[in-house]
Amino acid sequence: MTLIIILACVFLAVFLMVTLGEKFGKSMTDEQQGKYGKILPILVFILLIAAIIKAMF
Repeated sequence: MTLIIILACVFLAVFLMVTLGEKFGKSMTDEQQGKYGKILPILVFILLIAAIIKAMF
């Protein structure tokens, strides 16, 4: 029963995030998408390296 309650809460939270994000979220311009497209792979690489180093120690 506890598992069903947890899953229901998670589903409700995701549903609220999606609906509120669609209602109040702003669209990104092409310029912003290009900027994030350049930065994001570098950040993901750094986070992966940091996770590997953390797992080693």
